[in-house]
Amino acid sequence: MEVWSDIACPWCYIGKRRFAAALEQFEHRDRVRVVWRSYQLSPETPVGAGASELEALARHKGLPADQIRQMFAHVASTAAADGLTMDFDTVIAANTFDAHRLVHLAGDRGEDVMEALFRAHFTDGRVVDDREELVAIAAETGLDATAVRAALETDAAAEQVRGDIEEARLLGVTGVPFFAANRAVGVSGAQPVEVFTQLLEQAYAQSGAIVTLGDDAGSCADDSCAV
Repeated sequence: MEVWSDIACPWCYIGKRRFAAALEQFEHRDRVRVVWRSYQLSPETPVGAGASELEALARHKGLPADQIRQMFAHVASTAAADGLTMDFDTVIAANTFDAHRLVHLAGDRGEDVMEALFRAHFTDGRVVDDREELVAIAAETGLDATAVRAALETDAAAEQVRGDIEEARLLGVTGVPFFAANRAVGVSGAQPVEVFTQLLEQAYAQSGAIVTLGDDAGSCADDSCAV
Protein backbone atom coordinates (compact mmCIF):
# COMPACT_ATOMS: atom_id res chain seq x y z
CA MET A 1 0.00 0.00 0.00
CA GLU A 2 1.43 3.36 -1.05
CA VAL A 3 0.08 6.59 0.40
CA TRP A 4 0.88 9.96 -1.15
CA SER A 5 0.29 12.80 1.30
CA ASP A 6 1.59 16.17 2.41
CA ILE A 7 2.16 17.17 6.02
CA ALA A 8 0.51 20.52 5.23
CA CYS A 9 -2.73 18.80 4.16
CA PRO A 10 -5.35 18.43 6.93
CA TRP A 11 -7.33 15.90 4.91
CA CYS A 12 -4.19 13.75 4.72
CA TYR A 13 -4.09 13.66 8.53
CA ILE A 14 -7.78 12.71 8.65
CA GLY A 15 -7.33 10.15 5.89
CA LYS A 16 -4.36 8.62 7.68
CA ARG A 17 -6.45 8.16 10.83
CA ARG A 18 -9.38 6.62 8.93
CA PHE A 19 -7.14 4.30 6.93
CA ALA A 20 -5.46 3.14 10.15
CA ALA A 21 -8.89 2.29 11.58
CA ALA A 22 -9.75 0.26 8.48
CA LEU A 23 -6.40 -1.53 8.54
CA GLU A 24 -6.78 -2.40 12.22
CA GLN A 25 -10.02 -4.23 11.40
CA PHE A 26 -8.71 -5.90 8.23
CA GLU A 27 -8.39 -9.68 8.53
CA HIS A 28 -5.16 -9.81 6.49
CA ARG A 29 -3.52 -6.71 7.96
CA ASP A 30 -0.33 -8.64 8.69
CA ARG A 31 0.18 -8.90 4.91
CA VAL A 32 -0.17 -5.15 4.30
CA ARG A 33 2.96 -3.01 4.10
CA VAL A 34 2.34 0.73 4.07
CA VAL A 35 4.82 2.98 2.27
CA TRP A 36 4.51 6.72 2.81
CA ARG A 37 5.15 8.73 -0.35
CA SER A 38 5.98 12.42 -0.48
CA TYR A 39 3.85 15.07 -2.13
CA GLN A 40 4.08 18.85 -1.98
CA LEU A 41 0.99 20.97 -2.43
CA SER A 42 2.85 24.28 -2.35
CA PRO A 43 6.53 23.70 -3.11
CA GLU A 44 6.98 27.43 -3.67
CA THR A 45 6.23 28.25 -0.01
CA PRO A 46 9.34 30.04 1.30
CA VAL A 47 11.18 28.25 4.07
CA GLY A 48 11.05 30.06 7.38
CA ALA A 49 8.48 32.66 6.34
CA GLY A 50 6.54 32.08 9.56
CA ALA A 51 3.19 33.25 8.21
CA SER A 52 0.05 31.89 9.80
CA GLU A 53 -2.01 29.45 7.74
CA LEU A 54 -4.81 32.03 7.62
CA GLU A 55 -2.47 34.72 6.25
CA ALA A 56 -0.95 32.37 3.69
CA LEU A 57 -4.29 31.07 2.47
CA ALA A 58 -5.82 34.56 2.28
CA ARG A 59 -2.87 35.74 0.21
CA HIS A 60 -2.89 32.70 -2.07
CA LYS A 61 -6.64 32.34 -2.56
CA GLY A 62 -7.74 35.94 -2.12
CA LEU A 63 -10.50 34.97 0.31
CA PRO A 64 -11.74 37.05 3.25
CA ALA A 65 -10.49 36.00 6.67
CA ASP A 66 -13.98 35.23 7.99
CA GLN A 67 -14.64 32.79 5.16
CA ILE A 68 -11.33 31.05 5.78
CA ARG A 69 -12.10 30.76 9.49
CA GLN A 70 -15.41 29.08 8.63
CA MET A 71 -13.55 26.62 6.41
CA PHE A 72 -11.06 25.94 9.19
CA ALA A 73 -13.90 25.32 11.64
CA HIS A 74 -15.45 22.76 9.29
CA VAL A 75 -12.20 20.82 8.92
CA ALA A 76 -11.45 20.99 12.66
CA SER A 77 -14.94 19.65 13.43
CA THR A 78 -14.48 16.79 10.96
CA ALA A 79 -11.08 16.00 12.46
CA ALA A 80 -12.49 16.02 16.00
CA ALA A 81 -15.01 13.34 15.01
CA ASP A 82 -12.01 11.15 14.13
CA GLY A 83 -10.25 11.87 17.43
CA LEU A 84 -7.86 14.51 16.06
CA THR A 85 -7.25 18.03 17.34
CA MET A 86 -6.58 20.74 14.76
CA ASP A 87 -5.90 24.24 16.07
CA PHE A 88 -5.80 26.43 12.97
CA ASP A 89 -5.23 29.51 15.11
CA THR A 90 -1.69 28.27 15.69
CA VAL A 91 -0.88 26.53 12.37
CA ILE A 92 2.15 28.03 10.63
CA ALA A 93 2.39 27.69 6.85
CA ALA A 94 5.54 25.76 5.96
CA ASN A 95 7.54 24.31 3.11
CA THR A 96 7.35 20.57 3.73
CA PHE A 97 10.31 19.34 1.66
CA ASP A 98 12.65 18.76 4.62
CA ALA A 99 9.81 17.20 6.62
CA HIS A 100 9.33 14.68 3.83
CA ARG A 101 13.06 14.04 3.81
CA LEU A 102 12.82 13.29 7.53
CA VAL A 103 10.11 10.68 6.94
CA HIS A 104 12.38 8.91 4.45
CA LEU A 105 15.40 9.20 6.75
CA ALA A 106 13.37 7.56 9.53
CA GLY A 107 13.21 4.26 7.63
CA ASP A 108 11.03 1.78 9.51
CA ARG A 109 10.01 4.60 11.88
CA GLY A 110 8.60 6.64 9.01
CA GLU A 111 4.97 6.24 10.01
CA ASP A 112 5.72 7.33 13.59
CA VAL A 113 7.52 10.39 12.27
CA MET A 114 4.68 11.18 9.85
CA GLU A 115 2.18 11.04 12.71
CA ALA A 116 4.41 13.25 14.86
CA LEU A 117 4.77 15.79 12.04
CA PHE A 118 1.02 15.99 11.49
CA ARG A 119 0.47 16.51 15.22
CA ALA A 120 3.25 19.08 15.43
CA HIS A 121 1.86 21.06 12.50
CA PHE A 122 -1.88 20.93 13.09
CA THR A 123 -2.16 20.51 16.87
CA ASP A 124 0.90 22.06 18.46
CA GLY A 125 1.63 24.98 16.12
CA ARG A 126 5.24 23.94 15.59
CA VAL A 127 7.18 25.18 12.56
CA VAL A 128 7.85 22.08 10.47
CA ASP A 129 10.24 23.75 8.04
CA ASP A 130 12.63 24.70 10.83
CA ARG A 131 15.39 22.09 10.88
CA GLU A 132 16.00 22.29 14.61
CA GLU A 133 12.29 21.71 15.16
CA LEU A 134 12.47 18.71 12.83
CA VAL A 135 15.43 17.37 14.82
CA ALA A 136 13.42 17.75 18.02
CA ILE A 137 10.42 15.95 16.51
CA ALA A 138 12.71 13.17 15.31
CA ALA A 139 14.23 12.80 18.77
CA GLU A 140 10.76 12.62 20.32
CA THR A 141 10.01 9.62 18.10
CA GLY A 142 13.19 7.83 19.17
CA LEU A 143 15.59 8.81 16.39
CA ASP A 144 19.14 9.97 17.05
CA ALA A 145 19.10 13.78 17.06
CA THR A 146 22.76 14.16 16.09
CA ALA A 147 22.43 11.82 13.12
CA VAL A 148 19.22 13.48 11.94
CA ARG A 149 20.71 16.98 12.22
CA ALA A 150 23.76 15.92 10.21
CA ALA A 151 21.59 14.27 7.52
CA LEU A 152 19.31 17.29 7.16
CA GLU A 153 22.35 19.50 6.60
CA THR A 154 23.08 17.45 3.46
CA ASP A 155 20.87 16.48 0.51
CA ALA A 156 20.12 13.08 2.06
CA ALA A 157 16.77 11.66 0.91
CA ALA A 158 16.11 14.64 -1.37
CA GLU A 159 16.08 12.43 -4.46
CA GLN A 160 13.63 10.08 -2.76
CA VAL A 161 11.24 12.96 -2.14
CA ARG A 162 11.56 14.17 -5.73
CA GLY A 163 11.11 10.60 -6.96
CA ASP A 164 7.86 10.22 -5.03
CA ILE A 165 6.54 13.46 -6.46
CA GLU A 166 7.45 12.37 -9.98
CA GLU A 167 5.77 8.99 -9.46
CA ALA A 168 2.61 10.81 -8.42
CA ARG A 169 2.77 12.88 -11.59
CA LEU A 170 3.15 9.79 -13.75
CA LEU A 171 0.16 8.19 -12.02
CA GLY A 172 -1.92 11.29 -12.65
CA VAL A 173 -2.24 12.17 -8.97
CA THR A 174 -3.23 15.83 -8.60
CA GLY A 175 -4.53 15.80 -5.04
CA VAL A 176 -3.85 14.09 -1.75
CA PRO A 177 -4.25 11.91 0.17
CA PHE A 178 -4.03 9.23 -2.51
CA PHE A 179 -3.95 5.54 -1.58
CA ALA A 180 -2.73 2.97 -4.12
CA ALA A 181 -2.80 -0.76 -3.43
CA ASN A 182 -0.41 -2.78 -5.60
CA ARG A 183 -0.75 -0.03 -8.21
CA ALA A 184 -3.99 -1.85 -9.08
CA VAL A 185 -6.69 -0.30 -6.92
CA GLY A 186 -6.69 3.29 -5.78
CA VAL A 187 -8.75 5.74 -3.77
CA SER A 188 -8.41 9.50 -3.41
CA GLY A 189 -9.35 11.66 -0.47
CA ALA A 190 -10.11 11.17 3.21
CA GLN A 191 -12.74 8.54 2.55
CA PRO A 192 -14.88 6.91 5.26
CA VAL A 193 -13.43 3.87 7.01
CA GLU A 194 -15.81 1.62 5.05
CA VAL A 195 -14.31 2.74 1.73
CA PHE A 196 -10.78 2.04 2.93
CA THR A 197 -11.96 -1.39 4.04
CA GLN A 198 -13.31 -1.97 0.53
CA LEU A 199 -9.97 -0.84 -0.91
CA LEU A 200 -8.08 -3.35 1.21
CA GLU A 201 -10.49 -6.17 0.37
CA GLN A 202 -10.39 -5.49 -3.37
CA ALA A 203 -6.62 -5.18 -3.39
CA TYR A 204 -6.29 -8.48 -1.56
CA ALA A 205 -8.73 -10.26 -3.86
CA GLN A 206 -7.70 -8.99 -7.27
CA SER A 207 -5.51 -6.83 -9.43
CA GLY A 208 -6.22 -4.80 -12.52
CA ALA A 209 -6.67 -1.21 -13.59
CA ILE A 210 -6.77 1.49 -10.96
CA VAL A 211 -10.36 2.24 -10.07
CA THR A 212 -11.91 4.93 -7.93
CA LEU A 213 -13.83 3.77 -4.89
CA GLY A 214 -16.33 5.88 -2.99
CA ASP A 215 -17.66 9.36 -3.61
CA ASP A 216 -15.71 12.60 -3.51
CA ALA A 217 -14.06 13.09 -0.15
CA GLY A 218 -12.00 15.82 1.47
CA SER A 219 -8.67 16.27 -0.22
CA CYS A 220 -6.04 18.85 -1.02
CA ALA A 221 -5.24 19.71 -4.64
CA ASP A 222 -2.12 21.19 -6.17
CA ASP A 223 -1.34 24.73 -4.98
CA SER A 224 -4.28 24.81 -2.61
CA CYS A 225 -6.14 22.89 0.05
CA ALA A 226 -9.91 22.40 -0.03
CA VAL A 227 -10.42 23.26 3.60
